[in-house]
Amino acid sequence: MALISGVSRRQGIGFAIASRLVARGADLFLTHHRPHDEDQPWGGDDLEALIEELREKRDVPSQRIVDMAVDLAEEGAPEIVVERAVAELGHVDVLVCNHARSGGDGAIGDLTAEMLDAHWAVNTRSSLLLVQAFAAQHDGRPGGRVVLMTSGQGLGPMLGEVAYAASKAALAGVTVTLADQLAVAGVTVNTVNPGPVDTGYMTPEIMARVAPMFPFGRMGEPDDPARLIEWLVSDEGQWMTGQVLNTEGGFARWRPPAPGGSSRP
Repeated sequence: MALISGVSRRQGIGFAIASRLVARGADLFLTHHRPHDEDQPWGGDDLEALIEELREKRDVPSQRIVDMAVDLAEEGAPEIVVERAVAELGHVDVLVCNHARSGGDGAIGDLTAEMLDAHWAVNTRSSLLLVQAFAAQHDGRPGGRVVLMTSGQGLGPMLGEVAYAASKAALAGVTVTLADQLAVAGVTVNTVNPGPVDTGYMTPEIMARVAPMFPFGRMGEPDDPARLIEWLVSDEGQWMTGQVLNTEGGFARWRPPAPGGSSRP
């Protein structure tokens, strides 16, 4: 059974991950926090339609999909999520911490303690507590997998996103420590940076600026990181642990667009 957080929009990475894992036969326990999406330019999705689309992708009709609305920044929420997942579907084999806080950020000079604390609480603290609760219920059976999500903050600047970059950098930085501790229980821990992915938030202006920096001539799509995560949590990924993996399609932050809008030679 796979517990995936942040599955709230059909254009999102979480939905792409869930789609791949349910097609492989996994039962799913999904979390979402629609009020966050409603505060963003992209707005909230139809959650009933989202779940129904996932049901249509099941390998067998007996697979179960359970979803839970939760604000993971609330005290005790990560532990409650894992407890309910176990009660509903049994042992959690796979944990993918895909949730994240967007917006309410700033550059140096604009930051407040509230901005920093809000990003830490959602992106970092709740992810670590989810891992802790996952480890507490894991019984040592083969196939234990944890995947965290970071961003490209170690590969280039994230302008105006100091709080977000700091919170995501912490997850990348702690990956080896978590992997070392959980290895004794047979659990792998890896962290994925999906790079810029078109999940519906990009304006035409952002798209025009960023797309030429991809040597394959297209933006990242939600299924791009989902394919890597599907492999990491499979039997084939059992010897990969303690790694921060960048799946960015050769995204070249340093390469200015050539005349005509292409970064390719």
